[in-house]
Amino acid sequence: MLSRYHEIFVVLCVAVTVARASFPSAGSGVQCMLNSLGVLMLSLPEMTHQWSFLGLNFWSTRATNKVSNKLLEGDAARFSRVLNFFPVPVEEECLSEDKRRQGTCMNTYECRIQRGVSHGPCALGFGVCCIFTASCDNEVQNNLTYVTSPGFPNLIDRPMNCTVVVRKIDTEVSQLRIDFVHFNIGQPNAMTGVCDGDVMIINNSRTSFELCGWNSGQHVYVDASEGNEPITLNFRLPSSLQSRMWEMRVVQLGFEQRAPVGCLQYFRSLNGTLRTFNYLPNGRYLARHDHLLCVRQERDMCGIAYQPCARDSFRIGPGRSNATSNVNAASATSNGNASTSAIAGGNLNSIANNSNLADVVEGSGAGSPEQQEMVLTTGTNSASSPFGGRCRDRILIPCDFEEFITPGSNVAGVCNLEHCGNSLCRRDELDAEGNCRVETWTTPFRIRVAFGPGSNAIGTLADNAGMCLTYQQLACIA
Repeated sequence: MLSRYHEIFVVLCVAVTVARASFPSAGSGVQCMLNSLGVLMLSLPEMTHQWSFLGLNFWSTRATNKVSNKLLEGDAARFSRVLNFFPVPVEEECLSEDKRRQGTCMNTYECRIQRGVSHGPCALGFGVCCIFTASCDNEVQNNLTYVTSPGFPNLIDRPMNCTVVVRKIDTEVSQLRIDFVHFNIGQPNAMTGVCDGDVMIINNSRTSFELCGWNSGQHVYVDASEGNEPITLNFRLPSSLQSRMWEMRVVQLGFEQRAPVGCLQYFRSLNGTLRTFNYLPNGRYLARHDHLLCVRQERDMCGIAYQPCARDSFRIGPGRSNATSNVNAASATSNGNASTSAIAGGNLNSIANNSNLADVVEGSGAGSPEQQEMVLTTGTNSASSPFGGRCRDRILIPCDFEEFITPGSNVAGVCNLEHCGNSLCRRDELDAEGNCRVETWTTPFRIRVAFGPGSNAIGTLADNAGMCLTYQQLACIA
């Protein structure tokens, strides 16, 4: 498809052709040409007043030297009457020659002076696909830039700190979208879920967001400040025993392109996959995360259904049977009937020592009715008790006719809003084949991830792997 600059050029060349046919005296000496740099040019005759019918009175009527043959060989500097129709970036996205990265289609010269790298032709060969990259101690000042680890794709196996500053290219920029094409740094603490080793911190001068572990394929939206304060990407990598690499696609968005307020992630398709950060079969979900996963409601769609990606892809804490035995053991410990070292391999030590078992609560995972009504004999935090319906770490899916609970709110709903444990559904919510499917017709389509502050995990590492759900929007019912 022709860009707007090529369309202008074609229109002018058509006008030149018409002029030659209708006004021989006016059309003589006019040429449409392409120089050696791939720049579209229109050469005019000696007396520009002859071209007033085209509205091209850009110069005085003073005569100049005629066009020499050297112009056609690329010597454009000797000809002062050349209209360059491709000097400004087209600002259209393009795909690099190796099909791996997206860039901006622009003039070769503009790409070079903005410190980009040409990766193949675009715009029918009249421009180049310009790719911008940045690494440690660099500033991002382009609309679409890839932020990479030093020496990418080589791995980093030494301690280092790395900072990249992202500055707004325009006052109208409202958000950044950061896509983690590749992202693999040190894992969080396996017991607490806290990024106490390797960590990346995204700071927008008002809030900060911490991330570690494996997050390839994920994305986040980050609000830009109203002023000129930049957004910083800070990597703190203290260990030499860990190999890391990252490649992030950073795009600056105007207000009309931004995600809804409060949405850290925003998905724009009829179906897709939602995952908690650092979701791996042998990974650990991250503590201190309280955010929304939002899905754009498509036309003629009024509902949405969620299903686990696999039978074991929902692991927000242990199953109820494990939690019950751990609670009983911890309760006995607090009464002096057992030693804390014998409890779940020491996983409940800090909880037992503090005699605060209220953080270990039931959720929506599978279990017997007795386990679902598990009563804790120790602790006074009603917000974390089974009577309050609270899980320490939980996923919240809005129920029909129920107002959605936003991040930071501690008001419990009356329906099955919260999900935790080792199953998205309760046992009585499974179908005959044992499959789990949660439907809701409440809009907007949002899921809240509410993981509390880090504390020693209950159960094994596999019990705290996180969540992977697929979603499918449902058509409105007439």
